[in-house]
Amino acid sequence: MDAHRFLTRRSEARELRREAAESSYHRRHPDHLSNGEEQEYYRPEGGLSYIANYSKGLRHNRLGEVLNQQYLALLRALRSGDPDHFEQLLLGRPNTGLNLTNPQAGLAYDLEGADAQAVTIPPPPRIDEPENSGEMAELYWMALCRDVHFGDYDTPHPLVTAAASSLSEPGMGGEFSVFRGPKIGGRVTPATLFRGMTRGDLAGPYLSQFLLKGTSDSLIFPPPDKGVIRYGSLGIDQRQRTVLSGFDYLTVFDADWLAVQNGEDRRDEDAFDPQRRFIRNLRDLTAYVHIDQLFEAYLNACLFLLSMPARLDPGNPYADEFRYQGRTQDGFGTFGGPHVLTLMAEVATRALKAVWFQKWFVHRRLRPEEFGGRLHVHIAGLPAGTQPPVPPVPPGRYPMIDQEILASLQAGALAAYVPGAAGTYLLPQAFPEGCPTHPAYGAGHATVAGACVTVLKAWFDESDLFDPSLVGSPPNPALEENRRPKVPNANGTALVDYIAPGEPPLNVGGELNKLAANIALGRNAAGVHWRSDYTESVKLGEEIAIRLLQEQRLTYNENHSFSLTRFDGKAITI
Repeated sequence: MDAHRFLTRRSEARELRREAAESSYHRRHPDHLSNGEEQEYYRPEGGLSYIANYSKGLRHNRLGEVLNQQYLALLRALRSGDPDHFEQLLLGRPNTGLNLTNPQAGLAYDLEGADAQAVTIPPPPRIDEPENSGEMAELYWMALCRDVHFGDYDTPHPLVTAAASSLSEPGMGGEFSVFRGPKIGGRVTPATLFRGMTRGDLAGPYLSQFLLKGTSDSLIFPPPDKGVIRYGSLGIDQRQRTVLSGFDYLTVFDADWLAVQNGEDRRDEDAFDPQRRFIRNLRDLTAYVHIDQLFEAYLNACLFLLSMPARLDPGNPYADEFRYQGRTQDGFGTFGGPHVLTLMAEVATRALKAVWFQKWFVHRRLRPEEFGGRLHVHIAGLPAGTQPPVPPVPPGRYPMIDQEILASLQAGALAAYVPGAAGTYLLPQAFPEGCPTHPAYGAGHATVAGACVTVLKAWFDESDLFDPSLVGSPPNPALEENRRPKVPNANGTALVDYIAPGEPPLNVGGELNKLAANIALGRNAAGVHWRSDYTESVKLGEEIAIRLLQEQRLTYNENHSFSLTRFDGKAITI
């Protein structure tokens, strides 16, 4: 390249950076609003209680309430942003327990797409609102249904039936007036139970095809129904190392729950199943989202779609519908496989910075695990302590808690199952250590899900079908099998055909939406997140992905566009 052209290129690159920066600068910068609970709830003894805010890992009293000076020190660090202030925090188990997870990530800047603080989510439900009751009830029912096979949701399984009835509106025989899960005429049904918020989430089996099937490289690896994802010369088996049924954690108040609130480290104490299995129930799903790399499900989905092969979005310059295909060029570093695969990690890291700002610097919402402790203390109180002698704590300590969840736990549908054998009202956790050491709202898994799925919906044709008849002639059994919907068998050791007479075929867009919901709601099923953590966080991730694609559009030489359907059902073109 001659010197003049090199200087021109440098100038053009600088102007592109300026154009992208100006575009970002002129977007409306939102206000970040909390729900106000942090400054409203007081202890009976006096002083703010912070009982509706996250405090795990700090020091607590015997009720699991954070010590005021510890919480104020956390607020000081968050307000100053001074790294030294974070290092001065006194944790509940210094040197031996869990550290707080990366609060300073929310202060990082991004130089492409939306800055971490340029997007927001609305305030979450408060503990004195019916919506919070509905969300907590769903989590109890998810815990109770962890070992129910997804295929049994279509049969009159007693727990599934009880859960659907309880979560329905009062006028439909239910208990919760503001439950935001999908319903039909105000009624939750087994077909809508624990599902996501889009139309695709309600179509077909509970689990997305992208969490089950393998790629179609049958000359190198087994056929797609064996569930092996090809990573170059390596094969990644979708049958996972899962955990044994019936193991729930943190159901004993002092020895387990309170110790973990103070930061005791109980990671790596899972009871593992020696048999690898396809995901067949909520417990298997929680095992997946316990230790996954946050973008791995979408990287796998992308590899699957490339091998399917799924149709590209019509705006891709190398799609069949566009002018380049079949002439002289294929996509690779731009608009090809390496490009979209790299975007999975790229958009994920930007999503995490944005949601970490919401978690630590705006909302600081308590985890369901912590709220379970509040419910137990409020309903049952605490007996007198002996080391040192302390008086008993009578029931009724938190009168601000909405009555709908209390009514169900004490005399309603949940009373038949909770407190159970452990004798507490704590929310049974799927993970030995309970929730992670960062606040609930928004959810990291859900934000990354929203971001990665949005890129995939922009890249591939959402209307492409899981229908083996589309492979055409000459027949290709491997590709036909790639488009044939599957579900796990009864024990999760193999995949079998999904047969649903009269239902339209599943499509790529719907299964991608379902994948985002499966991963996000899998965290809920573990007891570590709320429904609104999912619904609002996927939309946050969606916005991050759209802005990233908008800015990157300036940099490509090819004529192109992206089209996709947002989570709210609106179609857009970039």
